[in-house]
Amino acid sequence: MFEKGIFVYSVYILQSLKTEKLYIGHTDNLARRVKEHNAGRGGKHTRQSGPWTLLYSESHPDRRSAVKQERYLKSTRGSQEKKKLAGVLSQNTVGCQSVT
Repeated sequence: MFEKGIFVYSVYILQSLKTEKLYIGHTDNLARRVKEHNAGRGGKHTRQSGPWTLLYSESHPDRRSAVKQERYLKSTRGSQEKKKLAGVLSQNTVGCQSVT
């Protein structure tokens, strides 16, 4: 996705409407990727647990920083921040986005 001529990557948190589990990923086209997850064209985990709703996303200027943040949120150290981001936004619908 382009933002003012700069290629932007997104780190995102999805929540399964079926199991309520969270999924973290990164992409260069957030709307397309969420649609892919909901159409069953994601990984095994997202195929089995859909449909998904977007709880949180953040922009990064390059893929390297997006991957770094994704890995952090998936790590033991980052799991608290992941839960905080997802929990705050799932309780307060301001700022939540749902892409179908």
